[in-house]
Formats: sequence, C-alpha cells, structure tokens
Amino acid sequence: MQVNMLEAKNQLSKLVKAAVAGEEVIIASHGEAQVRLVSCAAAPGLQRWGVWADRHIDVDAAFGEQVDEEVGRLFGLP
Repeated sequence: MQVNMLEAKNQLSKLVKAAVAGEEVIIASHGEAQVRLVSCAAAPGLQRWGVWADRHIDVDAAFGEQVDEEVGRLFGLP
C-alpha cells in the first residue's frame, strides 16, 4: 500500500500494524515514494538469546598473520 505524507501522519498506528503483519507500506510525497515502513520483528529461528551458545566459533582466527598474508595476496599488496 502507498499513502501520502498527510495520510501517514493521520493513520500511523494503522500503517504500523499493516507493516508488522507483513504488508509493504510506502510513504510518498507528491506521489513519489520516499520511505518504506518495515517491521523490526526478529528473524525466524532467532527468537531467544543464546541460540548459537553451543557452537564454538574462533573469532581470533580471523585476525592472525596467515589471514593478513592471504588478504594481502588477494589485493596484490606487498
């Protein structure tokens, strides 16, 4: 659905409910789309904290000398 700025101002709660329900809401000015209203709901499958807690990921491995050298080779750096 596309609404103009004044209509959006007057019907914000209705538009927010529509966006949360998954409907695409576009707010326009002078007939030209300006913004899209989207829901901030969590992505499916990530509905609680610690979903990845049982998985070990070695973040420090991404910052080693070997990785630096490989990135240098990829970008042609000395």
